[in-house]
Amino acid sequence: MTKKQKKVLARIIISAAMLAVCFAVKSVFTLPAWAEFAVFLVTYLVIGYDILIKAFKGILNRQVFDENFLMAVATVGAMALGEYMEAAAVMLFYQTGELFQSCAVGRSRRNISALMDIRPDYANIEKDSALVRVDPDEVEVGSEIVVKPGEKIPIDGIIVSGVTTLNTAALTGESMPRDAFEGDEAQSGCINMTGLIKIRTTKEFGESTASKILELVENSSAKKSKSENFISKFARYYTPAVCVSAFALAVLVPLAMLVTGNVPEWGKWIMRALTFLVISCPCALVISIPLTFFAGIGGAGAAGILIKGSNYIETMAKTKYVVFDKTGTMTKGVFEVAGIHHNPIDDAKLLEYAALAESGSTHPIAKSICKECPDVDKSRVSEIRETAGFGVSAVVDGKQVSVGNEKLMEKLGAKYKPCHSAGTVVHIAIDGEYAGHILVADTVKPEAAQAIDSLKKAGIKKTVMLTGDGEATAKAVAAEIGADEVHSSLLPDGKVKITEELLSSKKNGERLVFVGDGLNDAPVLSLADVGIAMGALGSDAAIEAADVVLMDDNPLKIAKAIKIARKCMRIVYQNIVFAIGVKLICLALGAVGIANMWAAIFADVGVMVIAVLNSIRALNVK
Repeated sequence: MTKKQKKVLARIIISAAMLAVCFAVKSVFTLPAWAEFAVFLVTYLVIGYDILIKAFKGILNRQVFDENFLMAVATVGAMALGEYMEAAAVMLFYQTGELFQSCAVGRSRRNISALMDIRPDYANIEKDSALVRVDPDEVEVGSEIVVKPGEKIPIDGIIVSGVTTLNTAALTGESMPRDAFEGDEAQSGCINMTGLIKIRTTKEFGESTASKILELVENSSAKKSKSENFISKFARYYTPAVCVSAFALAVLVPLAMLVTGNVPEWGKWIMRALTFLVISCPCALVISIPLTFFAGIGGAGAAGILIKGSNYIETMAKTKYVVFDKTGTMTKGVFEVAGIHHNPIDDAKLLEYAALAESGSTHPIAKSICKECPDVDKSRVSEIRETAGFGVSAVVDGKQVSVGNEKLMEKLGAKYKPCHSAGTVVHIAIDGEYAGHILVADTVKPEAAQAIDSLKKAGIKKTVMLTGDGEATAKAVAAEIGADEVHSSLLPDGKVKITEELLSSKKNGERLVFVGDGLNDAPVLSLADVGIAMGALGSDAAIEAADVVLMDDNPLKIAKAIKIARKCMRIVYQNIVFAIGVKLICLALGAVGIANMWAAIFADVGVMVIAVLNSIRALNVK
């Protein structure tokens, strides 16, 4: 509890005790009217003085119609009519409800604060054989920083020295630490758990992962949903309307009775009007709806899903179509050797010849082959020639080794064996004779098929995969993961065109989500109803364009994000129906004199507490 909350709690306990004593004394002794008024007035002021001050300031600032004004008018009126116990009790329970919702908001903020506790305060720079702490903002790109065990990584970079284990929970929501070696990427916000490491920075502090996450979450509350905007407008017109209705009950109805020849009981009608005011207080709606979205964003953030605004929660809850990129989204985005075929020589020997020939190339395919043979002796290679669009030729151990595509084999006159497997086929010829081929493929993520299955179970009507890869590769991956539809050999404008067609074909009220990670996905991420970016592998442009960011690139979290959004919206609708329903019933009962001030307390504070309790369920993400 904060100091302010503890102060309010102390006032609640003191005033509750005073109220109990007053009630006991009143039951046993008959006090003079002035003494009874004085005793209850002290109790009332102890618990309600701040509400009266806020109401007075609201009147001075011409912002009259809020819950403080309603409470002040209702309770001061009750005191004026001699209903001292009810006036003090209304204020006591109202303050109890306010304290309760304050604690609930505090819990939501703490949940997000735990996520936000990733901004490092300093970076270690080595100067004159000593470590000096500097402001991360002062560290330039390309500088080397030292991160000791137990410290947070302050800036994104590449590990140039040391081996360690990183705790990535603050970024990804995953509790399993991961090992990190020289050459691996290190993201800011991760905690270095075991060894001392040196990192060469690749970004400025303001552009690093931790800073980006903080910026996304801090700005998320600015983008309000339609439900929140509706509640704000509702409260703006609702409160003046109930004040006019209360005035009609207190003054116009008795005057009408007087005109018709009946003598009205002014005190009874004024009491009904005051009860009407207490019942009408819109606290449950005004507090619980924003709290639900706030809790939902916090719960999702703790699970490694960053949602940039509550409006995206509302949109994502209506998702019926999920369109996704292949590379880096459903596949690892890393080429690996998937097979060696049609080779008259040993697999390892063919792979070694190919790695030696490719050792001077920077092409991703060449790197994937070299990765399989990291310890080859490059002194065995000479006369490397790389021909764009064909491949590489080199002299290895005195033999002419050619590594490349079908066009290179045809140029050499080598009778190659065609391969129709999914992936990239790298043919090898030794001294002009065909020696076999290596299949290099982008491996499907182990969670990809389960992710598609989860989406279908969540009621998604269609899953569509878009890729720039060839038809054979695209169909093989789509079949493996279970996608409903696949489009291959697409340039960025092709992805945009197909997404536009899907958007135009969906029914009213249905929404389309696009999931991607690359720079070429940014236009489609912006075009979709909701864009989801893979945060770990994703490009900065994709993350900027997206509305939701998955920090660990796990496709299972696509369905999880949609389920969180739907749970959030269920809670919102439950609170709206419950709060408005109870209030309308109690308002009607209060207007005809059936509901008294104690019923009004339940309709206001009781409904607020129940709605807030319901709202904080959005924090719990399973």
